Amino acid sequence: MTEENTPEPTVPEQVETPAATGDDTPPDRIAIDPSSPHFDGDRLRRGIGIRFKGVERKDVEEYCISEGWIRVQAGRSVDRRGRPLTIKLTGPVEAWYDDLGENPPVARA
Repeated sequence: MTEENTPEPTVPEQVETPAATGDDTPPDRIAIDPSSPHFDGDRLRRGIGIRFKGVERKDVEEYCISEGWIRVQAGRSVDRRGRPLTIKLTGPVEAWYDDLGENPPVARA
């Protein structure tokens, strides 16, 4: 056989996906209470999805991915200033922006 007759192997094209930027992943820690130092209204307006221990949660008041905890309201109890009492639950936390559609970049520890 000659080298002229052998077909060249085909290489499948690789589709490049854009790299996740800092704007595509939520911050490590955020709170919905405006008096908290971790409150960020612009990022909260985008909508943040939270998965805690493998279950999506909609009742999260505050979270921290690196420390592995979330704060949720403890029933209907409120403190003397009318703010809800919260409890801290520990476990793996994942967060993403809801406005990025299907398969958004997920921030996890």
